[in-house]
Amino acid sequence: MTHRVIQWGTGNVGRHSLRHLINHPDFELVGLHAHSESKLGRDAADIAGLTGHTGIIATNDVDALIALRPDAAVYTANGELRPNDAVDDMARLLRAGIDVVGNALIYLIYPPHAVASIREPLDAACRAGNSTLFVNGIDPGFSGDVLPLAALQMTDQVEEIRVQEVCDYSTYEDPEFTGAAFGFGQGPDASPLMALPGILASGWGGMLKVVAEAIGVEIEEIREVYERDYALEDFECPMMPVAKGTCGAVHFELHGIVDGRALIVTEHVNRLGLDQAPQWPSAPDGRRGVHRCIIKGNPGIQLECFVQGEDGDHNTGGVQATALRVINAIPAVCAHEPGILSTLDLPYTPARNMSGPSTPPST
Repeated sequence: MTHRVIQWGTGNVGRHSLRHLINHPDFELVGLHAHSESKLGRDAADIAGLTGHTGIIATNDVDALIALRPDAAVYTANGELRPNDAVDDMARLLRAGIDVVGNALIYLIYPPHAVASIREPLDAACRAGNSTLFVNGIDPGFSGDVLPLAALQMTDQVEEIRVQEVCDYSTYEDPEFTGAAFGFGQGPDASPLMALPGILASGWGGMLKVVAEAIGVEIEEIREVYERDYALEDFECPMMPVAKGTCGAVHFELHGIVDGRALIVTEHVNRLGLDQAPQWPSAPDGRRGVHRCIIKGNPGIQLECFVQGEDGDHNTGGVQATALRVINAIPAVCAHEPGILSTLDLPYTPARNMSGPSTPPST
């Protein structure tokens, strides 16, 4: 069955999402929403960096996109810096009966974790439009729900469930959001977004709660740890220039406390170069990033996930994986009862495109 889909957003994730939708035989791209004036009026293939033409022209006319009556929308516009606008955008689609998948508003990885001002308007829109919403990605997302739930099927007497993202972000060109929020390139006196109490728990706490529900425990408290390491010399990378004495690496942990101990833990080590903060956990030799699940149990289990993009870069792979985690879920989301879903509500959603790489035909 072919699903008619619109793409909403053409940034880091959206551009790759667009490429996959164009090249996937089971999806028909019927519309494209763009915010930037420089992208309006351009063909989707041009924006995605592909050859040929699709005939799908970028627009900011929401009514025209809704009038196309797509089965689903892939929403990859930034939600964390504009939550009210993102809620309004998605609710408008949902009320029109269009199912929505995306990576914006990561609090919705586990819907009960999101604050009422985000969750309730979207839930009401799902009910009004008889539609369904699913938010996920690679992290938050796959690394903290599918990966640990797979590992937990093979162990017993569990002492700790630890999920790690250990990644060199130096090639990830997103200084305005990721760079600033993490605190990269900022001095010791700076207070980046990630350092503010409650921010880490709001973003990644949903992953802890997905696992907690799956294994039948209740998290009593989420404790946050955030620390930075500072560059010993000036250096430059695609993310940003980093001056000596400013932040070149970030480490944070969230501890889900169950029965007084940290049972479920998510941990990040993000560097702007493999030489930064050598004292913190690293990816295996020859790798610049890993998503890792470590189960302390009987038996102990360690699963490691590596991604590599079409250009050979691990950060490109992470962005592609984020888009495909929700794109591949479209058939299951469209078949589901209305509401806001988590991974626990869906079956496995494997890729169905076995055709290999292709490009849109020239017209």
